[in-house]
Amino acid sequence: MKRALLVIDVQNEYFTGKLPVTHPADSFQNILKAIDAAASSIQTICIQHTVLQADANIFAKNSPTWELHPEITRRKFNLLLEKNYPGSFTGTILEKYLLEHAIDTIAICGYMTQMCCDTTARQAFHLGFKVEFLADATGTRDFSNSAGHVTAEELHRAILVTQSMRFSQVLSTEAWINSLPG
Repeated sequence: MKRALLVIDVQNEYFTGKLPVTHPADSFQNILKAIDAAASSIQTICIQHTVLQADANIFAKNSPTWELHPEITRRKFNLLLEKNYPGSFTGTILEKYLLEHAIDTIAICGYMTQMCCDTTARQAFHLGFKVEFLADATGTRDFSNSAGHVTAEELHRAILVTQSMRFSQVLSTEAWINSLPG
C-alpha cells in the first residue's frame, strides 16, 4: 500500500467567511495533526477550491476567504491543486499524479464532510483507489434549505455511516496516524 493524504479546502471561508465549520469542534486540530504525521512518511496533497463565477460570494479567487488557512500554508505539501467542483478529481491532475507516484490509497481530511470530502472519496473509490476517511479531521456545519434542516452533527454522522458502508475505511485521526509506516 502506498498512501497520500488529501487536505481538502482548508480555506479561510470555513473560519472567517460565510460557511463557518462547527462540527466536530476539534476537526481543524486533527487536520493539522494528520498533516504533521504524514510529512515524514507519505505524500501530502493540498487542494484549494475556487468558484469560477465572476460574481462569486464564496471562494472567490484571491479574496481573503479563498486563501488557505495560515496554519495550512505553514506546512509542507508535495502538491497544491486548485479545483472548481466538489470532486477533487474533476478537472484536475489528481488522478494522473497519484498514478505517476504509484499511490493506491488516499486519506481524506478537510472541509466539508458532505460535499467535497464525500464527493472526492466516492470519485476515488470509482477510480479504484482505496480510501481512508478521517472522521474527526473532516467537518461541517448546520444547513437549512428548501428541503429542510439538518444539524452539523447529524449530517456529519450520516456521511460517515454512508462512507463506511461502501466507499471508505472510516477511522479516527489517531488510528490513522498509528497505521502510518515508520
